[in-house]
Amino acid sequence: MKAGPNNSRRKMREIVFSAIYQFDFNEDMESSSDYLEQELSFFSMEMEMKLRTRKYFDTILKNRNEIDEIIRKHLTNWTFERLASTDKNVLRLGAYEIIYEPDIPIEVTLNESIDIAKKYGSEQGGKFVNGVLDKIARECASTEKKHL
Repeated sequence: MKAGPNNSRRKMREIVFSAIYQFDFNEDMESSSDYLEQELSFFSMEMEMKLRTRKYFDTILKNRNEIDEIIRKHLTNWTFERLASTDKNVLRLGAYEIIYEPDIPIEVTLNESIDIAKKYGSEQGGKFVNGVLDKIARECASTEKKHL
């Protein structure tokens, strides 16, 4: 089944989320990359979207410590270590998109992150993710991105 562009972007984010979630548990790049490729093989996506999925995955893991530090700085009354793995990885994906993807509007990142957090976590997770990513966007997003 071929997805439309918005569904493809959502599916891309969900695949990246699940692959970095997997890496969070096993910290094995090879098996997480294999998992990503397996997930990509299940869906009909344009090659550009598959390449973007791999780029997101690789860049998030390459910059994981920096992204985690940004998330830590924006947590209020919570520690990074106490975060549910679902919320932690949705935050990683959202923070990555806010900081490293200049063509994605902040509102799109927030909405997609909230939806993924609700789908794979809880209603409260969506609210929590929204609050943290909103703080990250206000402080870390480029001026150009804030005006998309």
